[in-house]
Amino acid sequence: MEHPVILKMQGITKTFPGVRALDDVTLEVRSGTIHAICGENGAGKSTLMKVLSGVYPHGTYEGKILFMGKETEFRDIKASEHAGIAIIHQELAMIPELSVTENIFLGNETLRGALIDWEAQRNRTVELLKTVGLDINPDTPIKNLGIGQQQLVEIAKAFSKNVRLLILDEPTSALNEDDSANLLELLVGLKRRDITCIMISHKLNEIASIADAVTVIRDGRTVETYAVEAGHVDESRIIRAMVGRSINDYYPAHESKPGGVIFEVSDWRVEDPNVPGRMICKDSSFFVRSGEIVGFAGLMGAGRTELMRSIFGRNYGIFHGGAIKIKGKPARLPTVEAAIRNGIAYVSEDRKNLGLNLLDSIRKTVVSANLRGIMRNGLLDLHEEFRVSEEYRRTLGIKTIGVDSKVTTLSGGNQQKVVLGKWMFTDPEILILDEPTRGIDVGAKHEIYRLIQALADEGKAVVFISSEMPELLGISDRIYTIFEGTITGCLGRSEFNQENLMKLMTSSVGGA
Repeated sequence: MEHPVILKMQGITKTFPGVRALDDVTLEVRSGTIHAICGENGAGKSTLMKVLSGVYPHGTYEGKILFMGKETEFRDIKASEHAGIAIIHQELAMIPELSVTENIFLGNETLRGALIDWEAQRNRTVELLKTVGLDINPDTPIKNLGIGQQQLVEIAKAFSKNVRLLILDEPTSALNEDDSANLLELLVGLKRRDITCIMISHKLNEIASIADAVTVIRDGRTVETYAVEAGHVDESRIIRAMVGRSINDYYPAHESKPGGVIFEVSDWRVEDPNVPGRMICKDSSFFVRSGEIVGFAGLMGAGRTELMRSIFGRNYGIFHGGAIKIKGKPARLPTVEAAIRNGIAYVSEDRKNLGLNLLDSIRKTVVSANLRGIMRNGLLDLHEEFRVSEEYRRTLGIKTIGVDSKVTTLSGGNQQKVVLGKWMFTDPEILILDEPTRGIDVGAKHEIYRLIQALADEGKAVVFISSEMPELLGISDRIYTIFEGTITGCLGRSEFNQENLMKLMTSSVGGA
């Protein structure tokens, strides 16, 4: 028997100054199903969900929303929550210093008279955590939980408001494989309890495993919606609908032409700043040639990011020893400024907190790591600032109405392009890319792969960290593996396969 329709969005149109973000979008979701929404970054997916959840209130958009058979006019997010709709954003919205209980009931406190009933809230939190499979102390501060656990706490918080429709925006983008699998299993369990889920995702394998229907949005318009037979998704069809073209080679073909060794790290040792005595980098040694893309593979917590951050101006951990050579000459990099002066750039995995100032404009961000590049007679040349930022906007295909736009107004993929532009303007010889395609759609990924290959063709030495094994295999010339802070091996292209990688990623004994 076909499930009844729980949600209809008809003719939704939403404009911002100079931009039509949504143009006559339609969406129909059936009760007790998992409905996936796909589209490139900037296609309008998150905007549509913000319209539905009252983040953009009734009156700021055109069109109709019918939920459980009734037309809705949500004035704010509290109104949508009261109706049974909850949204979990890609960037989790919890306060790290507060406990699990405090976060779950923040703004929705249980009162006894004029006072908060802490005991009732704590007991209810224990019940809610059980529903999402979490066995943790409700008094634990959020900052002490892993990202996967925090995601589950957000869902538990939604349950505290009697949710009927749960919206998840890229719910697994920051999770490892185990946490992702647990979350997807939870969503399937919710479906059995007749809770409807809308999931925005770029991960087509996840959609194939759990979705009942898929809607594709492109350039603010609905392209198509179709039912999904469990375990079967036509990925080529989705990709064509998302980007308006067929991506024949998901990882573009590339002929590597490496030169001499340009970057060499030897016996690098770094201690965890939070756990005395725990070494997060243990005698790590590796090298990268000019014109070469070298991947780094490891499970979550293996120490890839910690290694690269400690190399880039020692901005993470307690340095215990090791040496760096650039073009065969010893180099001291005690600060980020020293690393930049020596031709190293680092694109962080956390672009929101470490890669961008969200209050800045695109033009200010692009030049921020190389202000000397736009100085004339000791002063900043604002005309040159505009010219440079506009050049990178065009070269990288950043979708925006202009370089004076705030970076916070951009989609995740376009924000990542701004970060890449910022570091490209420093004209680095060594480029460290930490999860550069995380949370980015398939079309934008393809563009970034081509950009990385073009940088290698210019003779840059590229270090590429990724948690997606097919991505590493598709883009790298060589791959180093890390396990518990130790480099366990290095594979050449002729040795590439997922089994070889996984063996080295899960063992402290490897081979060169």
